[in-house]
Amino acid sequence: MATKILSCNSNRPLAEAISKYMELPLTKADVKRFSDMEVFVEIQENVRGEDVFLIQSTSSPTNDNLMELLVALDALKRGSANRITAVIPYYGYARQDRKSGPRTPISAKLVANLITVAGAHRVVTVDLHAGQIQGFFDIPTDNLFAAPVFQSDIKEKRERVLARYKRLLAIYNYQTYRPANQSQ
Repeated sequence: MATKILSCNSNRPLAEAISKYMELPLTKADVKRFSDMEVFVEIQENVRGEDVFLIQSTSSPTNDNLMELLVALDALKRGSANRITAVIPYYGYARQDRKSGPRTPISAKLVANLITVAGAHRVVTVDLHAGQIQGFFDIPTDNLFAAPVFQSDIKEKRERVLARYKRLLAIYNYQTYRPANQSQ
């Protein structure tokens, strides 16, 4: 059983970076629109029995990207993929995680239901608006936190900048304050 990575249109550069890091090619797929703007997805490789990671944010344009995700999940399910993990770096509708008044939807739950029914076996998200959204899914859901990654990266860059600054300061001090008997 092999692993495949599929991307729709919401964040192709991220999918390409993940693919490169994992040393796995992106699965070939045709994601396009009909003239009436309906989403069409055709997986152009065999996914039967494979574990597939579908990378697709539901960021702006939220509804277009959500439909691409749902249609791609359905295509993978109908292609008999063994296990489908929806990797959703940005989960649209996350702010609609509770009833804000009478006759209002809980859209985050609706989207969770749509993703599950479309064919996802697991969901991976990043920094959900509210942790309770994980409970909206009836399938395993992992909410990853980006802060630790950013913190270590910022700390490393800060240390490099400080080291460079100290070297420049040392050079400046040496040139500015060297004794008069030293020649240039």
